[in-house]
Amino acid sequence: MSPTNQVTSKVSEYIDSNGIVAEVKRTNRTKSATITVEEGKVCVVVPRQLEHERITKLLKDKNRWIKEKIALHRDAQPTSTKQFVSGESFSYLGRNYRLKVHQGNYQPIKLINGHFAITLRAGIENPDLIQDSLFSWYKQHAELKFNEKAKRYSKMMNVKFKSVGLKDYKSRWGSCSVEGDITFNWKIIMAPNRIVDYVVVHELCHLIHHDHSPKFWREVERIMPDYAECKNWLKQHGANLEF
Repeated sequence: MSPTNQVTSKVSEYIDSNGIVAEVKRTNRTKSATITVEEGKVCVVVPRQLEHERITKLLKDKNRWIKEKIALHRDAQPTSTKQFVSGESFSYLGRNYRLKVHQGNYQPIKLINGHFAITLRAGIENPDLIQDSLFSWYKQHAELKFNEKAKRYSKMMNVKFKSVGLKDYKSRWGSCSVEGDITFNWKIIMAPNRIVDYVVVHELCHLIHHDHSPKFWREVERIMPDYAECKNWLKQHGANLEF
C-alpha cells in the first residue's frame, strides 16, 4: 500500500502523508499554499486546482516543522487515562458513546448510529490522532451548543451578549466580561444537558449582576428553579469531565 492516501468527499478533503493527516481547503482566494497547525490539527489552504502531488510534497518538505508544532500541542495537554482505542466510551451531553475505529482512508470523528466512529489507514495505530480528532469534534459541537443555548436563554431573559467563545479553563466553567463577551469551558459539553443549561444561564445572569450577590442567585433561580441541584452536580462530578 502506498504511504500516501487521499480522501475527497463533498464536505472535506484529507491527505495522509508520512504519518501526518492534513485537511485540505481549496480556494480561489489564494495563489500560494499555507499550512497551519492549531490544537494539533493540520490544515493546508491551497489554490483550488493545485495538484495532489504538489500538496503532498509541501507536507513532506514541512514534515519536521509540522511534527514539532503537533508535539508542542500534545505536551501542553494534561495526561489522559484513556488509550483512545475501540471500545472506550466518551461522554457527550451526559450520555456515553463507545469509540469504533474503522480501517480505510482517513475520516475524522463522527457521532453516528450511537457511537463515535473514526477511520484510519489499515495497519496504523495512532491514539494521538484519535485524541486530536475527538478534541476537535467536541470543541466544534460545544461552540454550536453554547451559541444555540445562549441565544435561546438570552431572549427569555431579555439580555444581550456580544460573543460566545471557548477556553480550556483549569478551575472554572465560564466567564462573562462587562462588555458582554461570554466564554465557556468546552469540557462542560460532556455533562448532562441540564447542567450545560445551568452554566449558560449562570453566565448570562452576570450581564444583569456582575457578582454573586443574593440578587444574582435570585435571577438564576428565576430562570432555573433547580439551579442548586445543577450547581451541586458540578461540585460532585465536574472533575470527571475529562478525556
